Amino acid sequence: MSDVNILAFSGSLRAASQNTALIRAAAELAPAGVSVSLYDYSDVPLYNDDLEVPESVIRLKDAITAADGLLMAVPEYNYSMPGVLKNAIDWASRPAYNSPFRHKPVAVMSASVSAAGGVRGLQHTKTILLGMVASVFPWPEYFLPSSHQKFTDGRLTDPVDRERLGLMMEGFAAWIEKQR
Repeated sequence: MSDVNILAFSGSLRAASQNTALIRAAAELAPAGVSVSLYDYSDVPLYNDDLEVPESVIRLKDAITAADGLLMAVPEYNYSMPGVLKNAIDWASRPAYNSPFRHKPVAVMSASVSAAGGVRGLQHTKTILLGMVASVFPWPEYFLPSSHQKFTDGRLTDPVDRERLGLMMEGFAAWIEKQR
């Protein structure tokens, strides 16, 4: 496999976010030749189409364009995706149907304290990405229910979940390669 560069977004800006920890675990479990870089989009302002495109959004769009694929860790907020991530996606999705998301491979995963594992947030995120003509990775899906019981000091320690996450990263990396 040639080098694959994956840009990752956590749907939570919290310092101790389990979804950010999930991205770190994905980077750790990625196959050889695959790098995962967490992108900090906390400087992206609230979306307003009346504004000139801010520098933070230009950097965001450039980073998305340069990546071979995107990985999003999406906590579930009120049965959907977090507003901060949706806001960043809205900025980067312009111009419509011809944004950096067009045909970009994207995998979506979630860590949640709920027994559902954040699947409703995942589904909403996938629907939004499909509407932007992103190439949404279909399988294997990854969601981590009862996540508060599966991390120790910010590290994913559950062996079964580590194995599942590793398989998802292997599948996503191979899928990116096929789409090049």
